[in-house]
Amino acid sequence: MLPKGHCRIDSNDVVLKKDCFAHSVVLDLQNNQIRPLMILTDTWCSSGQFLPDGTLVQTGGDLDGFKKIRKFEPCEPGEFCDWVELKDVELANGRWYATNQILPDGTVIIVGGRGTNTVEYYPPRKNKNGAIELKFLADVEDNQMDNLYPYVHLLPNGHLFIFANNKAVMYDHEGNRVIRDYPALSGGPRNYPSAGSSVMLALEGDFSTAVIVICGGAQYGAFIERSTDTPAHGSCGSIVATDPKPGWEMEDMPYGRIMGDMVMLPTGDTLIINGAQAGTQGFEMASNPCLYPVLYRPDQPVGLRFMTLNPGTVPRMYHSTANLLPDGRVLIAGSNPHYFYKFGAEFPTELRLETFSPEYLSPDRANVRPVIEGIPETVRYGEAFDVFVSVSLPVVGIIEVNFGNAPFATHSFSQGQRLVKINVTPSVPDSGRYRIKCTAPPNGAVAPPGYYMVFAVNQGVPSVARWVHLVA
Repeated sequence: MLPKGHCRIDSNDVVLKKDCFAHSVVLDLQNNQIRPLMILTDTWCSSGQFLPDGTLVQTGGDLDGFKKIRKFEPCEPGEFCDWVELKDVELANGRWYATNQILPDGTVIIVGGRGTNTVEYYPPRKNKNGAIELKFLADVEDNQMDNLYPYVHLLPNGHLFIFANNKAVMYDHEGNRVIRDYPALSGGPRNYPSAGSSVMLALEGDFSTAVIVICGGAQYGAFIERSTDTPAHGSCGSIVATDPKPGWEMEDMPYGRIMGDMVMLPTGDTLIINGAQAGTQGFEMASNPCLYPVLYRPDQPVGLRFMTLNPGTVPRMYHSTANLLPDGRVLIAGSNPHYFYKFGAEFPTELRLETFSPEYLSPDRANVRPVIEGIPETVRYGEAFDVFVSVSLPVVGIIEVNFGNAPFATHSFSQGQRLVKINVTPSVPDSGRYRIKCTAPPNGAVAPPGYYMVFAVNQGVPSVARWVHLVA
């Protein structure tokens, strides 16, 4: 329940004219307590992204939320902070099922949406008022609307990789032009409602190479036919988006999967979790939950990259999410495949939260798990800085220092998700600890400004992260 006296009252709402329940909460990871937040307009199937100062900006939704922009500025434990719905600015085009991506300068591009084949920016760009047509989105629209929640990745060259349905382009957001068409990805549509997922693999080395991976999806037609038992496909395509002549390399997951969440782990591997093995996205349109998480290991040869992990017990179907936590676990939440809350169904509305612990947190690896003893709270682009760690067993290899951001996860895609492996020197003993000399990411195209979970990774085992503010 919302605090007493904080009900939302709307005589125009067809379902809830008086609503005293929270539709947003803050979860305290230290004690698993929740604090209800007040949100006034409909956020159903909306989009979001964190700004450089740590504020969550959240855009669009349904009905009275269609053009809304909201902000949540986090506060310290014990302090009070809540959603603010902006009154002085709104979206130029209503956005339902859109995607947000933070840009190198810290502004946010908002891409697409149902019936909205345009892009716009927050804050709005000077001399570029309102929405800008992106014809590519209209070109890939089909009779299932498979261009929704497009996969948008910021490439290290500053341009955007935008994938919708089964095609992708490189988009120059400064000049508003498509500068490359990529080959089509085989296997049918991959975006909402056909429910694949996508990540950009970790950026490292000279940061010039970006690899995009797209996995899973529903068979075309399952959504139109409302077929709950059409098998999902398990194909994955990877492409070096920065190559002059890129092509897709195909692989197969151990399971066909729709609505899977792809989570970048601190090591550079990707966890694929949640979802179903048949059907499509939409209310009550999937079956055969996929309870087995899969680890995708890009450093292994094709054919050996997937490893099946221990299964869960709670089906996570439509409207489920997965997010990396600072301690290296993955928070799994949600599943409401029904128009309203329904607790007596085969796949009920799911209010339980879970965490999944990857193999690197197993007890037999505790002796090599590093602890960050010292790290700056703020670093600037290209800055040299030291990280101090302690480890129970002697260090025998390079300890990586990896920057992972906080994405906005919804509908099987983590908007803005990013992992950057910064350049380090071998660690050296220093007063009972190890000192690692590091160089911060070079610019905002490699790592947009903002707050990052910084992990020290020793022999594939990450530390608990420390939050570091990356600034220009």
